[in-house]
Amino acid sequence: MTDRENPVEAFKRSTAAAVRALSRRADVQVGFSTEPPGVAGLRVRIPTPARDLNPHDVATLRGAADAVSLRLRFHDNAIHLQRMPLGDSARAAYDALEQARCEALGASHMPGVAANLEAALDERYHKQGFERLEDREQVPLPEVLRLIAREAMTGAAPPPAAEHAVSLWRGWIEERLGKDLHGLAGHMADQDAYARAVRKLLTELDMEVGNDPDEPQEPEEDERDSGENENEPNKGQTQGEDDTQSQAESMTSQETQESDQGEQAEEGTGEEGDTEMGQGEGAEEPAGPGQPWRPEARGRNEPDPNAYKPFTTQFDEVVDAAELCDPEELARLRHMLDQQLVHLQGVISKLANRLQRRLLAKQQRSWEFDLDDGILDAARLARIVVNPVLPLSFKKEKEMDFRDTVVSLLIDNSGSMRGRPISIAAMSADILARTLERCAVKVEVLGFTTRAWKGGQARENWISSGKPANPGRLNDLRHIIYKDADQPWRRARKNLGLMLREGILKENIDGEALMWAHNRLIGRPEQRRILMVISDGAPVDDSTLSVNAGNYLERHLRQVIEYIETRSPVELVAIGIGHDVTRYYRRAVTIVDAEQLGGTMMNKLAELFDEDDRRGRSGWR
Repeated sequence: MTDRENPVEAFKRSTAAAVRALSRRADVQVGFSTEPPGVAGLRVRIPTPARDLNPHDVATLRGAADAVSLRLRFHDNAIHLQRMPLGDSARAAYDALEQARCEALGASHMPGVAANLEAALDERYHKQGFERLEDREQVPLPEVLRLIAREAMTGAAPPPAAEHAVSLWRGWIEERLGKDLHGLAGHMADQDAYARAVRKLLTELDMEVGNDPDEPQEPEEDERDSGENENEPNKGQTQGEDDTQSQAESMTSQETQESDQGEQAEEGTGEEGDTEMGQGEGAEEPAGPGQPWRPEARGRNEPDPNAYKPFTTQFDEVVDAAELCDPEELARLRHMLDQQLVHLQGVISKLANRLQRRLLAKQQRSWEFDLDDGILDAARLARIVVNPVLPLSFKKEKEMDFRDTVVSLLIDNSGSMRGRPISIAAMSADILARTLERCAVKVEVLGFTTRAWKGGQARENWISSGKPANPGRLNDLRHIIYKDADQPWRRARKNLGLMLREGILKENIDGEALMWAHNRLIGRPEQRRILMVISDGAPVDDSTLSVNAGNYLERHLRQVIEYIETRSPVELVAIGIGHDVTRYYRRAVTIVDAEQLGGTMMNKLAELFDEDDRRGRSGWR
C-alpha cells in the first residue's frame, strides 16, 4: 500500500481478496454497494465500508463478506433446487436453514469467522427491530429456525439483538421438533442429507413441503378412482376403456334389462341404470371431453365446498393511506423516501423521460389543410379578404390515435416485500405517477395486505362459531389507496411514504386484491385500462391455508387472472421480484434485483403503448 492510497480502498481490496480465498473461487467478482449482501452466480455484493473504518462496522462488514463466501464454498444450487419445498413459507425456512448450514461449517473451524458472523447477525437483527418485538406473530419464523439450527450445530447462542425474539418461539418449536434439530449437526457436511432432514422438520411444523423427489410418484387421485371404477359393478363406465369391451358390456346390460325389467325399475342396480342416474340429481355428472372424472358425491345444485369464499367480510377494509398514519409520521416517511430517491433519480428519470417522449409523440395534434369545410385557416385570411369565393380555405384536426388511458399500479404490501423491494416499489410508483401525469395519462397506486398476521377478527369469529369445516379465507383484508386516479400527484405524494412504515406489511391474498383493482378500473370512463401488478411471491396467508387446501389461495388467483385475461377489457401485466410470475400471467416479466423494477415498469408500459399503436395502424381496436 502506498502512502497516498485511501484506507477505505485498501480495506475493500483486502476484503475482496479474503472473499476469493474463503470461497476458494478466484473468479469471483466482488462489488460494494449500499444494498444488503447477496450472491448472484459468481457476483458477490457487500455493503460499502464506512469512511472512518470503526471496529464495529468493520466486524459487521467482514461478517457479511464471510457469509456470502461460505455460501459460495459450501452451497450446491442444483441440490438446493431439487429439494425445494412447494409452499412459500416452507421455501423461506428452507433457504434460511441452508444459510445456517453454510455459516456453521465455516464457524466450526474458524473462530475469527464465527466472531464476524456473530457481529453481522447482531447488526442485521438490530436494524430489523427484533429487540422491540413483543408478540410471537411479529417474529419471522424462518429467521428463528435459522438461529436455533445455528445454535444446535455450533453451540453459539442467538445474538443479543435476537435473543428475546427467539425465546418467543423456542418453546413452540421444541415442543414439535424435540431433538430433531440437534440431528442437523450430523448432516452438515452432506447438503443432500441435510436438505432431506430439513424437509422432514418443515413437515413436522405443518408447512407445505410436497413430495420428496426420490420417492416414487403415486398415481393421481383421478387415475386411482378411475381404476377402482373399472372393478366396481355399480359405477358408470369411465372414458378411455376399450371400445369392444364397452360394447359387450352395454349389450349385456341391455339383455339384463329386457329379461328383468321390473326388478331393474325397483332396485336400479344394473350398470345401465347407474349410467342413467348420472343424469339426475345426487349422482356424479359424467366428464366432458378432455376433462378428468371427479369422484365427488355432490348433487348438481349443491354448492362446491372447494369454491373460494371469505368466511366473513365484516372486518375487511378499503382505506386511504392518509387514514393509517398521522400527518407528522407520514411527512417523516415521505422524507425517508425522498432520501432514497436521490441516488436512483438519475437512472429512473432518464427512463421516465424516454417514456414521456414516446407517449407525447403519439399525442401530437395534426391538421388537414386546404379543405372545403371545417375551421377557418387563419393563414388564408388575406386570400379570403381578396377573393372570398376561393375554395380550400379551411382546416380540420385529425382524430388522435392515442386513446384516453388510465393505469393502475397494484403493489404487494406483504411482509416478504419488507426492506429494499418495497422501497424500490414506492420510488418507482412515485416516478411513474409523475411521468404519466405529465403525459395526461391518469394513474392510481394501490396496495394490498391484511390487517393482522395469521388471521385477525375473522379467525376469532370462526373459532367462536365452532370452527365449521371449509371456512374459506380467514383473515381481514386491508386494501390501501395511495393515490386515486383523479387525484393530482402533488396531493398524494406523501401517501407513498406509508409503504416504508414498519408493521404495515403483513400477509398477501392476491386473488381478491386483483379483482378489487380490476373492478375499480372497470368503473372508469377511460377507453383503455391497464392494470400492472408488482409482487414478489404467490399468495400466502397462514390462517387461511391452515384450514383449507394448500393451493386454496393460488387456485383462486389463477381463476381471477384467467377471467381478466380472457373476458375483461382490462389489460393485465405483472412484474415479479425474485419470483417467477410467468406461470400465472400471460404478459409478465420476472426480475432478480429490485433495482431493475423502475426500468422494467417503464419498458413494459412502453411496450403496451407501442402494441396499441401497431393495432391502431392495422385498423384493429
